[in-house]
Amino acid sequence: MNKLIAVAALLLLVACKPAGSAPPEAPAPVPVQAVAAAPAAAPAPAAAAVPASQDDPTAVNQAIDDALGDHARYEAVIRQLQQAVAARDAAAVAALVDYPFSTVRDGKSVTIADAAAFARDYDRIVTPDIARAITAQKYSQLMVNYKGVMFGNGEAWVNGICVDDACKDFNVKVVALQPGP
Repeated sequence: MNKLIAVAALLLLVACKPAGSAPPEAPAPVPVQAVAAAPAAAPAPAAAAVPASQDDPTAVNQAIDDALGDHARYEAVIRQLQQAVAARDAAAVAALVDYPFSTVRDGKSVTIADAAAFARDYDRIVTPDIARAITAQKYSQLMVNYKGVMFGNGEAWVNGICVDDACKDFNVKVVALQPGP
């Protein structure tokens, strides 16, 4: 409980703008709203993405605006990621990733140089558990903090990558895909 309070206090003290290109370490953030837990069952095919019509984005969009910047840019990438993962479209997912990309593959830390390498290793990077966390995530239940937007229990993160030194312009990219807790 003390760790949770300490994390909450730290989050209140941190400036809230898009991060640099470093992916977040496996965080234990304080959610803006309840986070949907990824099931611990045996791997199964990914579920279909949650339709926007059944998922009120208002609170999450406000949290993104407050913490990270233009929510429309984040929402577009989040929805594209969910659709691409649901379709098992390795090239479309690879196009949404920030490179070089550090991830865990087969239990080991690896760096993926580019989209072509990501697409080749897609099934070893986007495991069934990660795919399920992304596709089952309701937009209204995304967790938002200064490290970005979190899916599930941290299996995927999306954040702004600064284009200029002042970070007045940024690209929204997938910055982490990692096994859940």
